[in-house]
Amino acid sequence: MQFDEKWAFVAKKEKNCDPADSADDRCGDHWDHVALDAEHRLVVSVVPGERTLENVRTLVADFQQRTGGRMMNLITTDEYAAYKTTILEAYGEEVTPERTGKPGRPAAPFRVAPPKLTYATVHKTRKKGRVVKIDFRVVFGTVATVVAALALSAVSTAINTAFVERQNGTDRNRNARKVRKSYCFSKDWQVHQAVTYFTMYSYNFCWPVRTLRIRESAESRWQPRTPAMAAGLTDHVWSLAEWLAFPGVQRK
Repeated sequence: MQFDEKWAFVAKKEKNCDPADSADDRCGDHWDHVALDAEHRLVVSVVPGERTLENVRTLVADFQQRTGGRMMNLITTDEYAAYKTTILEAYGEEVTPERTGKPGRPAAPFRVAPPKLTYATVHKTRKKGRVVKIDFRVVFGTVATVVAALALSAVSTAINTAFVERQNGTDRNRNARKVRKSYCFSKDWQVHQAVTYFTMYSYNFCWPVRTLRIRESAESRWQPRTPAMAAGLTDHVWSLAEWLAFPGVQRK
């Protein structure tokens, strides 16, 4: 699983916003906090908004809920410090220190990473806008658990955030509001969030990904697959009309 944030803005860039002007409260930098299943290219969770600890906490908690609380083989992010805090909150085990019998307030409970939690970060060194060096750091787990997780991966042999970064580029292509230099930028905060959810989640069912295509034999044609098909959530490429008409809440 890979987590990342993608920058965009609403109405005006952050440097042009006036903190004293209430009209600018819903203007400025707007980030997509994204959780991506790298193997199936599936966008599992999206939280649009300001780049804050609270939004990262919401993202990680939502991802954990959507995956049934299962421990991932490997989680990777950039070095944004909020991820370490929120991943430990979501997956850590609470430890209550034993009473010492000494005077004073007892030590407060704290959380520790369980043995199966494996989390690593990617640090990129840039010169003149180009990446010249990439370093890795194991935050939770050990080098051995990271190596074991990569051995199980069907798509990568190295710690990286390349898949979620590639999806960021795909979403910018699908959503003109997020193109870096454009007159199409969003003018309204709520509309921007609505279109974000629309493009990110429809991508799962309606957008065939070239690297996910398969064919049964060398003589057969390539069969297109969407992330939802690769993850076993559906057996065909959905049209937008089908996706939009599908009930958001299923009655049992």
